[in-house]
Amino acid sequence: MDQRSQECMPLYEALKQHDSKRIAHFDVPGHKGGRGNKELKHFLGETCLRLDVNSMKPLDNLCHPVSVIKEAQELAAEAFGAQEAFFIVNGTTAAVQAMVMSTCKAGDKIIMPRNVHRSAINALVVCGALPVYINPGINKELGIPLGMSVKDVEEAILENPEAKAILVNNPTYYGICSDLKRIVTLAHAHNMLVLVDEAHGTHFYFGEDMPISAMEAGADMAAVSMHKTGGSLTQSSILLCNKSINADYVRQIINLTQTTSGSYLLMSSLDIARKNLSMNGKEMFRKTVEFAEYAREEINKLGGYYAFAEELVDGDAVYAFDKTKLSIHTRAIGLAGIEVYDLLRDEYDIQIEFGDIGNILAIVSAGDRNLEIERLISALSEIKRLYEKDKTGLFDHEYINPDVVMAPQKAFYGEKKSVSIEKSAGYICGEFVMCYPPGIPILAPGERITEDIVNYILYAKEKGCFMTGTQDMKIENINIVIEEG
Repeated sequence: MDQRSQECMPLYEALKQHDSKRIAHFDVPGHKGGRGNKELKHFLGETCLRLDVNSMKPLDNLCHPVSVIKEAQELAAEAFGAQEAFFIVNGTTAAVQAMVMSTCKAGDKIIMPRNVHRSAINALVVCGALPVYINPGINKELGIPLGMSVKDVEEAILENPEAKAILVNNPTYYGICSDLKRIVTLAHAHNMLVLVDEAHGTHFYFGEDMPISAMEAGADMAAVSMHKTGGSLTQSSILLCNKSINADYVRQIINLTQTTSGSYLLMSSLDIARKNLSMNGKEMFRKTVEFAEYAREEINKLGGYYAFAEELVDGDAVYAFDKTKLSIHTRAIGLAGIEVYDLLRDEYDIQIEFGDIGNILAIVSAGDRNLEIERLISALSEIKRLYEKDKTGLFDHEYINPDVVMAPQKAFYGEKKSVSIEKSAGYICGEFVMCYPPGIPILAPGERITEDIVNYILYAKEKGCFMTGTQDMKIENINIVIEEG
């Protein structure tokens, strides 16, 4: 990577030059630099509103970039070690969907772990590809899904030699990484592409002593959430492609679903964040790891909690662990993760990333401060002292193996009827049910609903998980497929 070229920010510089001119705007957006919406200008700031502009020749066009956006994307590709990079302003959801839809058509098979983000299964609903799910390993003590075993991947490849691609999480929400390099080697030996959901792995490209990144492992495509750990604005993302991919076709696929009114605030934040990572990434993520490791050590001294890390590594389903992740098991103090999540926010004004049935996740970055780390540790100590109870009756797992009986697209668009969730066991699900975050479906279209799944949904609702996916906004009823005959 050329450090001198990485100091450039072509899109940012073009925006600054545009802002320096006294241009009379008779184009959208209609707020006209904030003059047409003074309350919004005062809330977000005048500079922000002035730079919220529309595509024009000097600023290029995201759908078909030929100048400053193209240059900014080329610098991003260089920084990430990729052949091509695309700026995505519809979130990493759009990047994941573009990966799947670029490699699979209706009826094609794609191998993936079942603990994927909803965006991957949404892509199957849209394009009609068929999932071959690999059930991830499960850590019984923590109740969390792990990575994919290489042996399980190999079996799936041999049983489905016609599959077009394999999708891999790198890392999972909890920081677990599969043996990505071996999976890439296996897949390529069988003429399959490797797509990597790196929503939580931006720092793998810039930190030291990190798990291997998708591009370094030789994967074909990767969706990277720059806004999560890379410092860009929320909703901004990058899709990376290696030389095995026809990038011009990928651009066409992206343009099927991505807005034609790309936000220059989001795009310029990607340009600026890429420069910052290239110049300062090693130091940023060294500091991040120091914060996370200190917090883990102190939280584990409290007793009851278990902030897990590299001791989980087994060389297979947990091939590596992302040390920046502060994942904490809470069930031993008698509280579900979502209960600790709610207490931290409501009683201590501490907002963490998510809480589920047995764990919480706090996102740590170099932007944190020592005082805030200490606040989190102290709050967890006080929650344990004030709210600890017997853990009897708490659910002990986050993942239930699915029974896939119908293609997601067929189930989602098929004839359906609504039934009470409590009475839905035995039917085929026609929609999604998930807790958000993390957005991993408990049920996806085409899966058989079981008593275990019903009990899990009811338990998650009772504990206060934020549920999404069903047409019924109260999450009391679920659409089931009306089976023929």
